[in-house]
Amino acid sequence: MASLHELRARGQSVWLDEIRREWLTQGELARWIERGVTGVTSNPTIFERAITTSPAYDAALQAHLARDPEMETTALYEALAVEDIRMAADLLRPVYEATGGTDGFVSLEVSPHLAHDTGGTIAEARRLWHAVNRPNLMIKVPATPAGIPAIEDLIAEGVNVNVTLIFSPAHYEAAAEAYWRGLRRRAEAGRDLRSVASVASFFVSRIDTAVDRALEALGTPEARALLGRIALAVAKRIYRRFRERFLPHAFPDLAARGARAQRVLWASTSTKNPAYSDVKYVEGLIGPDTVNTMPLATLQAFEDHGRVPGDTILEGWEEAEADLRALDRLGIDLEEILERLQAEGVDAFRRSYETLLEALERKRTTVLATARPID
Repeated sequence: MASLHELRARGQSVWLDEIRREWLTQGELARWIERGVTGVTSNPTIFERAITTSPAYDAALQAHLARDPEMETTALYEALAVEDIRMAADLLRPVYEATGGTDGFVSLEVSPHLAHDTGGTIAEARRLWHAVNRPNLMIKVPATPAGIPAIEDLIAEGVNVNVTLIFSPAHYEAAAEAYWRGLRRRAEAGRDLRSVASVASFFVSRIDTAVDRALEALGTPEARALLGRIALAVAKRIYRRFRERFLPHAFPDLAARGARAQRVLWASTSTKNPAYSDVKYVEGLIGPDTVNTMPLATLQAFEDHGRVPGDTILEGWEEAEADLRALDRLGIDLEEILERLQAEGVDAFRRSYETLLEALERKRTTVLATARPID
């Protein structure tokens, strides 16, 4: 059995990659914070699952519609989401204060319909930032070509950003550079650098799912030897680049003014292949200045039978690079796969968002029909 505090001792924060109204109101999140959780992430899929399957939102839904029967479905979703994010942020505020603003964040994502709209992303991020009105909020912005300039502008304005849907080293470089440029602009404007924070969220397990499919199709011994190895190999390459970019000696002028490193956040850490350990993407990604955001099932599995053997993200860098070279020799275009995964991620969040709005519209219709007597 392992404790989340053991990961903390290694310099890694553990965030919960789920949010539900009843966890906020009935003490579940508070209990996880006591056990070592120091942040929460959400996305359209998480909210779709929570709001459409839980009766805990019904009273709030009815209250909003009682005040404004004409409230649009998107506004209704946003109101419910903002309430959840505020409650989670307040529960995590002591962590934020105790760590001097380094940890204790809650993430809320802009609409996936804006993934290819820079101006729309900036406008919605600003609006959500002010609507939640908590210093330990992070706005999630995808690392798409349109998202990258939005990230720079938001950081320059002092909006905390969780850069999401990073699958490749190229995505990571763009996200890190946007953060750095935003910090530089903020510094040149004479504004406080200590009050802004960011993480770069690298999606791990989906890479093995996609690459393993290509390796299985080849079916050679050389291909099969790489099964389940590529996601961690890419993660190690990204972490190595993080250390080159963001250890204090790499940006001494900004660090001296209080600028924080943009930590790497390991996302999509639930294991998709039942042939692999259900804590594979926890045990293999332990190390300083990182975050691992886990769904509830992965958190529970880690506490039940996980191990903390050391700083595993710092180990095996040469083997990781050898695995990536071997993949290239097999003729598998990793960059093409990773670009496709980002596009699929945007599409998946968009579908979840649309499913959520459709379900809310049905609930809205039911509530209004019940509330208004028929003549």
